[in-house]
Amino acid sequence: MQNFGPFPSNYGIENHGITNPNTVYWHMTTPMLYEQIVRRREGDLMHLGPLVVRTGDHTGRSPNDKFTVKEPTSEKEIWWGDVNRPIKQQQFDYLLRRIQAYLQNRDVFIFEGYAGSDERYRMPVRIITEFAWHNLFARNMFKREFEPEKLSTFVPEFTVIDMPNFHADPQFDGTNSQTFILIDFGKKLVLIGGTAYAGEMKKSIFAAMNYYLPKRGILSMHCSANYGENVDDVALFFGLSGTGKTTLSNDLSRTLIGDDEHGWSDDGIFNFEGGCYAKVIRLDPMGEPTIFRTTRRFGTILENVAYDSLSRRVDLNDDTLTENTRASYPITHVSNSDRSGVAGHPTNVIFLTADAFGVMPPIACLTREQAMYHFLSGYTAKVAGTERGVKDPQATFSACFGAPFMPLHPTNYSKLLGEKIVRHNSKVWLVNTGWTGGPYGTGERMKLAYTRRMVAAALLGELDTVETYSDPYFGLHVPVNIEGIPGEVLRPRDTWSDGEAYDAQARKLAGMFIQNFEQFSGSVSEEVMAAGPPK
Repeated sequence: MQNFGPFPSNYGIENHGITNPNTVYWHMTTPMLYEQIVRRREGDLMHLGPLVVRTGDHTGRSPNDKFTVKEPTSEKEIWWGDVNRPIKQQQFDYLLRRIQAYLQNRDVFIFEGYAGSDERYRMPVRIITEFAWHNLFARNMFKREFEPEKLSTFVPEFTVIDMPNFHADPQFDGTNSQTFILIDFGKKLVLIGGTAYAGEMKKSIFAAMNYYLPKRGILSMHCSANYGENVDDVALFFGLSGTGKTTLSNDLSRTLIGDDEHGWSDDGIFNFEGGCYAKVIRLDPMGEPTIFRTTRRFGTILENVAYDSLSRRVDLNDDTLTENTRASYPITHVSNSDRSGVAGHPTNVIFLTADAFGVMPPIACLTREQAMYHFLSGYTAKVAGTERGVKDPQATFSACFGAPFMPLHPTNYSKLLGEKIVRHNSKVWLVNTGWTGGPYGTGERMKLAYTRRMVAAALLGELDTVETYSDPYFGLHVPVNIEGIPGEVLRPRDTWSDGEAYDAQARKLAGMFIQNFEQFSGSVSEEVMAAGPPK
């Protein structure tokens, strides 16, 4: 075995049962990783410096291939079901032994850093990768450690072993396919194989944070965050991928804290990550200038983005490979970002939903009970490419706007949210970034300019005293007027050419809300149960 790179850790990879590897690349800098990526033909260098990589068959997450080990320390706490599928300890251990054997005489890359910007709550993580570009992804997405002494004595609390070219045998391993994402809370270890989609690494660590932090009274959240003139004017943006978390939080008039994962402690908000992972398909340089500029920067990884092989210029409008084209870049690429990743308590909390039915109001103010109802409902639409097999938007309910990453029962998170919004007097809003004038296929996507204006009005306090009306189907309090927004946009039924068709779709969606929320009957108060669509 040969160690290469600055400050190898004294806590070697033999502690993970990995013996006789070829070269172990430790703590490689971005230029060093670029050289390895190009030399190994893992990616191509583009005009102005970004790298373009391909993720093969997997251009999004594979939720059906994710399993949690059923082991004594966590078994009674896990929210078992379609989200957290169990796998036996012996099956995990068998796969681990095979991966350990697979790594003999192979090169590996190691990143060490943290999940969590606040030193009081962060988790030391080690990411062991087969691909150099996956190591660069980890370097972009997690918080880095820069002190040589701390790197050389680094001991991880959680480890990810990521081997895209290693495949499971479903017949013997108990997996659904050759792809697997396995998390063992007892061993504090994640195994990933059979997929080159880098997002699996970051979401696995997110799941670990979602397991440990609520036990300490910290709400872990699938949201982006920014602040206004001072660090106490914080806004959170909850939502599944494709609903606008990254886009809306990248506001040149505000300071970005982070674009995807945060914690809310008694001290305020803190980012889990050190970078951003933005969708870039058909990115508008005028509407989203901050994100667009990152696609022209050294250090940015562009996943499955098309490019001209001669000029080496990327084409962000080409969806030949997937709708889920992505850019991974360090948050330092964003000029108006807060490098500390720490800020005060939220003044405003915004739930983003991409309503594929086209009937939800574009913005509504929520009571505390409605906030908990809609947080637990997590209604949105899965958009094309985010998960394997999703080609058109599909209506879905994803508890806490991030059920695939929540190991605990959703009420653990909703209880913390309810307590915190009351304690800190946070206003809560529901914003529809989906369709208007008709359902998907008939209507049109809500204009980004309209959404930005409505969000700005909420954050600036313009809506605090505005007259509202009660939506008859969802019981939501909708502003009657917002400066710069056409009146009919605020009344979804008026945007449809056929009012009766709207009524039918609205009743249908309201019924879906009610049916979905029955799973929480007995787990929440009667007031929260009654906060949804009128029956």
